[in-house]
Amino acid sequence: MTFVPPAPPRLANRRTLGAAAGSLILLVGIAIAPMALPPSDAQERAAYIAQHAQDFEMSASVSTQAALTAAPAARDAFLSTPGPETFIAGGTNHDWAALVLVYAGWPVTESNITVLTRWMRQENGADSWWTRNNPLNIGMGGFASYPNLQTAAQVVAKALSTSSGYRDIAAGFASSADPATIEYAIWASPWAGGHYAWGGHWHYSPVDVVTAPASAWGR
Repeated sequence: MTFVPPAPPRLANRRTLGAAAGSLILLVGIAIAPMALPPSDAQERAAYIAQHAQDFEMSASVSTQAALTAAPAARDAFLSTPGPETFIAGGTNHDWAALVLVYAGWPVTESNITVLTRWMRQENGADSWWTRNNPLNIGMGGFASYPNLQTAAQVVAKALSTSSGYRDIAAGFASSADPATIEYAIWASPWAGGHYAWGGHWHYSPVDVVTAPASAWGR
């Protein structure tokens, strides 16, 4: 019988220690390994877009034709009329005519201004249209005077827009009728006893723009 001596105790201890050390290193590696995090919302959205991306192409001829035939955008008209202060600051006979229209609530148009300035010229002349601060000679048989031209404009606007005798004049200004229509209504009204000779004493040339003295406006 052959006798086999046992392995040296020191060698057995080395193997045991090596195995134990390897296990410990494996456990430590597992413990400190980083944990995988779930994808963020941004990452998921980017991935979805990448998977479902779509392309769209338009023919150059189609896009050009669409641009040529596209209906223009509709825009509402916007109109505005300056307030009384603007015309008072202007200070001319044309401004005074506009002031009457504003106070009466009528449109400030070229036709209406033309008639009123012609009418003022018939009453006081163009160069002294502010006489007695009464450009249309209203009140006291045509000889009334007013504190300033603004007050006179208010008096005229009220008379023309409220008196039944001037109904046709008011209607003409309110609709911005042609000058001939409004002027005939003036002649036919009781404003002037002589009815301006039914147009025989009426002048149709353009009325010069003349500024009244500041005092006539109460300044």
